[in-house]
Amino acid sequence: MSSPVLVSGGSSGLGAAVVDALHATGRSVVVLDKQSPPGPADDFRLVDVSDSAATEEAVRSLADEHGGLSAVVTAAGIDHCGPITGVSTSDWERVVRVNLMGTAAVVRAAVPYLEGGRVVTVASTLGLRPAGDATAYCAAKFGVVGFTRALAMELAGRVGVTLLIPGGMQTAFFDDREQKYLPPDRTKLNRPEHVAATVVHVLDQPPGCEIRELVVCHESEPSWP
Repeated sequence: MSSPVLVSGGSSGLGAAVVDALHATGRSVVVLDKQSPPGPADDFRLVDVSDSAATEEAVRSLADEHGGLSAVVTAAGIDHCGPITGVSTSDWERVVRVNLMGTAAVVRAAVPYLEGGRVVTVASTLGLRPAGDATAYCAAKFGVVGFTRALAMELAGRVGVTLLIPGGMQTAFFDDREQKYLPPDRTKLNRPEHVAATVVHVLDQPPGCEIRELVVCHESEPSWP
């Protein structure tokens, strides 16, 4: 069997859907998350990706144990809505640490194992179009967009790099929000398995062919275009 795909945030939401979709193709998958995966994973490391040093060590541990990595998908993400003066410093900075710094930590540690492999980073439609009361999330996801575009230039010809930009999805992402920050109709959000299928499509591309960027959303997505 080839080296595994590493999925950060692979225990819930989009990450869990990606793990399921990859397993369905027969791929080996290893997971980083702060909670255990609900389904089968070939290996798992308990880590909070807001801790960059611990995250990098977890990536290296998995890669060394499994003889490398074939790809990385950075699906860990959180949000904390509210006016910029109404969100605590710790909550605001944690959103940036998880979404942006966590993405960078996973990729930095994985790149030495990925020659000829692929990186898929997960941004958001709010990484292209801002929204009020979401300054931390927008700052982080705009950062993921810039990070990924720069990474693609840096690693061209060595490691494939794809920027995945999903709209809202039917996951637990919205569960702990105040009513005013909830989607008005959750049926008009994409199913995570539909987005996960696009990750499989990216990883199925032949050598030399790169899908650089994908926007994937429900047909009624309010934050796009």
